[in-house]
Amino acid sequence: MTTIKLDTIINAPMALVFDVSRDLDIHLKSTKQTQEKIIAGKSSGLIALNETVTWKAKHFGFWLTHKSRITEMQFPLYFVDEMEKGNFKSFRHEHAFTEKNGLVIMSDRLHYETPYGIFGKLFDRLLLKKYLTNFIGRRNVLLKQLSEQQHQNPPENRNGFHPERSIIS
Repeated sequence: MTTIKLDTIINAPMALVFDVSRDLDIHLKSTKQTQEKIIAGKSSGLIALNETVTWKAKHFGFWLTHKSRITEMQFPLYFVDEMEKGNFKSFRHEHAFTEKNGLVIMSDRLHYETPYGIFGKLFDRLLLKKYLTNFIGRRNVLLKQLSEQQHQNPPENRNGFHPERSIIS
């Protein structure tokens, strides 16, 4: 099993960062390079506990699908998405949020196993781990930018709109 660990420091409220992280519309914006689209399940907005989403994206020149379910969630501390169907033997992505000195530490822990025995392990070692680390890293740069921008310039509170719990994209 391979584990990728990434921590991103964000200057925004934890609840806001949590919601930005589970916003499917923002996820699509962060994955333009893979032409990612949603083909089944929850199709936009904030994904919640027990909801699924199926993604189709181009990775390594191939169109691949990946169905995930949110299997754990405690607002605004953490949520977990796990693969139900896809190209991995197993795939679990833990998203955790902690506050320290007025900043949020967004922690990604991705645990996965590749299929195909020694060939899968070799592919992981040579290409996949670095590819996934960069993929999540690029996504986190956008999440940081959007969270901090939203925190610095919150929209007006109109008609029951709560900027601390909603994302405008």
